[in-house]
Formats: sequence, structure tokens, C-alpha cells
Amino acid sequence: MIKESIEQAVKAALTELGAGDASFVVSRPIEMAHGDFATNAALSAAKLLKKNPKEVAELLVEDLHSKNIADIEKIEVAGAGFINFFVTRAAIEKEVYIAATDDSFGDNNLYTGKRVMVEYTDPNPFKEFHIGHLMSNAIGESIARLLEHSGATVVRANYQGDVGPHVAKALFVLLEKNIDNPSIKDISAAYVEGAKRYEENVDDKAAIDQLNKAIYEKTDEKVNALYAKGRALSLEHFEELYKILGTKFDFYFFESETASKGLEIVKAHPEIFVQSEGAIVFRGESYGLHTRVFVNKLGLPTYEAKDMGLVVMKKEKAPSDEYIYITANEQNDYFKVIFVAAKLVFPQMEGKLIHRSHGMMRLAQGKMSSRLGNVVTGESLLISLMEVAKEKMQDRKAKNPEQVAREVAVGALKYVVLRQGTGKDIIFDPEKSLSIDGDSGPYLQYAHTRALSLIKMAREAGIEVVKESASSTPSALERLLIHFPNALSRAAQELEPHHLTTYLTELASTFNSWYASERLIGGNDSSYGLLLAEATEKVLARGLEVLGIRAPEEM
Repeated sequence: MIKESIEQAVKAALTELGAGDASFVVSRPIEMAHGDFATNAALSAAKLLKKNPKEVAELLVEDLHSKNIADIEKIEVAGAGFINFFVTRAAIEKEVYIAATDDSFGDNNLYTGKRVMVEYTDPNPFKEFHIGHLMSNAIGESIARLLEHSGATVVRANYQGDVGPHVAKALFVLLEKNIDNPSIKDISAAYVEGAKRYEENVDDKAAIDQLNKAIYEKTDEKVNALYAKGRALSLEHFEELYKILGTKFDFYFFESETASKGLEIVKAHPEIFVQSEGAIVFRGESYGLHTRVFVNKLGLPTYEAKDMGLVVMKKEKAPSDEYIYITANEQNDYFKVIFVAAKLVFPQMEGKLIHRSHGMMRLAQGKMSSRLGNVVTGESLLISLMEVAKEKMQDRKAKNPEQVAREVAVGALKYVVLRQGTGKDIIFDPEKSLSIDGDSGPYLQYAHTRALSLIKMAREAGIEVVKESASSTPSALERLLIHFPNALSRAAQELEPHHLTTYLTELASTFNSWYASERLIGGNDSSYGLLLAEATEKVLARGLEVLGIRAPEEM
């Protein structure tokens, strides 16, 4: 890629100048008037050389000119010491043609040869599929796809809590009400009521704790039967939601499996996990962290111990170079402890455990809570968006309005989650999320269908593609198209899909402006204009696919 050529040339120039250790970036300038690429290399080198940044920039530019960097027609110093690069007309045309014809355009080799497990979504049977699960799913699926387009072999994993206090809370109410064949609605309502009673009634709390123990030990046939029904029903329901969201998992891990393994690990390492008031804990203060309980006073493994068992099961079932965990940022401190403890038990896991956390989604009423039962669940939000999208589709002539409505609703939701840094909270506005007027998933999808429509009309008019433009000056659309590979590689390198989302939104806007001002049919450069439309359609479709958003052919 052009960017790599610039980076290599800049690195060589810095070395010749005696500043080979200077760190620098090559990126796209904020304004196109400042070129197609820019670097801060001179500013970094100036600190090492103890010289004026502009002076260093001029020395670097002189050296770079002598290197005749392929596809670069002009290099100039800007501002206090930035260096700007302008790509040749021929190189831009070549990249546009590749974008329009090569299905691998944008892919890179950042993770070639690596196997990466991405664990995400993680809904718990006996509880509702909440907003956090939607966020984890959107981010996790997009990161998995970014890694795949960067050469990695990706293993998708889903870790679900099918045992624990939340299960006992739901079963306690179901048993009390003699609901032997519960529905999903029955199970969700039972959990909410059980959680409330656990907090408010001492006797109920004691009974639920005992039931939790019985579930682990499988000592009661009636409890076992109801548990099996509820678990199977929950998992089947989750699969229906995964299908709508466009996710398929390679491995499913369950707390009922990791619990015993985690318990064994904790008990086998008394030098790491110590006795404390009848429980077994990990004292994290020595590592700048905090103490957490791994086995409670009843002798049952906690979430922490189960996560230790999960590390073992992941290693056994799909040994990988990296293991990425996608959860809410409320668990940041928790995972710091888990990863330190895991690396003490398994030194070979050093550097392999990665936690990517996301913020919270908020509506007008503030933070949503699954425990209190006053929540807009992830499932209900998804369904309501599909219903609204379907209403909006009534005035359109799509062949399959229900399918398009589903794709638009899922795209709207995923876009809102992926449009900003993963750690930030989100204020969700359902109406804005479904708008096709800008800064939304449907806006990108609509730009894609518009490109397809334009291509169809041009072909029907007998226009044929050419590789070279009649204009000597590249348009903003052309100059933006060449940066798709850079947006994708940055998003993959930082595990931040928002870099790609931002790029695609700008591309859609630039395409719409070009579309409004250029006459593709009957214009002066129709054949090259068709190539531009095809390149834009391919990049939008490919970019949306990486984000896990479908690109409908009609809207």
C-alpha cells in the first residue's frame, strides 16, 4: 500500500539523519488541501536531535525527494514541521480500479498466522437478553471480522452462566408457583421476582442459597428437571437472536463446566489463593489490585474461580495466540484481578489475555437495570426497532420489506454501538438511529443502495467502465476511496471498529455530494464515473460487512 511505502521511506530518512529511534505516524490529513498523507516524523525527530522541527522537516523532505517514493508526486513541509504527501493521479486511478474489482481490497496481514479467540455476547440462561449483550455482540462480532480481514484465524466463543445465584432466584419462584413448563416470559419474570425477594427477605435469601447449592450438587430430581427445561429453552431462544444479529459461534462455554475445573485450580494453588474467614481468596493488593473471593464460605466456586476454569477450557478446546474478552467496563477491575491470577497459575498466558470493555447504553430514563425489572431489554429494543423499520418500509417498493426492515433495524442498532470508542457510554435515540439522513446505519445502507441503483441505470444506458479519468484533478471521492485499507487496518490494530464506522460515514456523505453534483449519465466523464460508483458500492458493502451490518440491495 502507498502508506507502507511512505512509512519505509520516512524510517530510512530518519535513520540517515541520526534519528532512527524516533516514533512517528503516517496518517490522513484532516483537510484534503494538505495532501493525501501526512507525518509528524520531524516533530518527533526534533526532540531527539534537539533541533527546530521545521528545520528537521526540511532536511527530511530533501532526503525523501531523493528517494523517489513510488506513487508520490509532491512532498512539502507544513505548519510547525508536519510533512505532507500528495499521491499521483495515476496511483489514485489505480487504487479506485482495485477497489471496484478486487474483493480483497482493504485486507491486510497484521494478524497473518495468528489464531485469536474472541469471546462475546455471553447472555445467561434464566435471565433476559439485555442491552449489554447487544453491545457486546455488536463489538465482538465486528472485532472478529476485523481480525479475519487482517489475516487471523478467528474462533468465536460464547461464555454463559447456566449455574449460579441468578438461576436459583428464578427456579425458586418457578418452583413456588408450580410452573413445570415455563415460557421465556415466565423465566424472566421469575428471575426479577426472585432477585427482589433475595434482597428484601432474609428467609427467602437463605432458601435461595440452599437451592443454589442443590443445583450445583444435582441432588433434587424435580429441581434438576425444571433446571434442564429452563436452560434448554433459554439457549434455544438465544439462538434465534443470534440469527437475527448475524452471529454464529464456534464454541459455547458454560459455568456448569468451568465451575469444577476452577475449584480444582484454586485448591491446587494455596500459594496463590489463600484461606480467609472460611472462604478462599486472592489477595490482589500485592499487585496494586484488590482482594476477591474465589470460593465462598459454602465451598462453592464464585465467578472468579469459574473464570479460572474458563482459561483452562479455552486452552484445551482452541489453543490461541490471543484470547479477547468483550464485556462491560463495569468489569474492568474484575478482569485485572482475573488476568493476574491466571498468569500466576499459567505463566504461558502472559500477554495473551486481552480485555476490551464497552460503556453503557442509556435511554431518557437513565441507566437500565436487569435486576430491578424496569429495563428495556436488548431483545425488546431490537424487536421494537424492527417494527418501526417495517412501518417506514411500507411506502417503499422493496420485494421483501420484512427482511429489509430487519436488516435496517439491526444495522441501526449496531451503528450506534460502533460509531464511537468502545469504552464510551451511549445515549440511544431510536428515532434518530433509523434516520436515513446521516450519522446512522440506515444512512450507510441507503448510500449503498443508491450506488447500486446508479450503477444499474448507467449499465442500462450502455455506459462502459474505463480505468482513467478525463479529469487531471482527482475528486474528493477518489481521494477518500484510497484510504479504506488504512481505516480497516487502524481499526484492527487498535481493536476499535469506530475508526471504520467514521470512515464509511464520511465516504457515504462524500459519495452523496458527488452524486448530486456529477452527471453520471450524459456527463463528460461517465465511464470513469461508473467506475467510481462501482468502487464506492464495493467499499461500502465490504465495510458494512466488516461491521456486521448487512448491505441491502434495496431500501
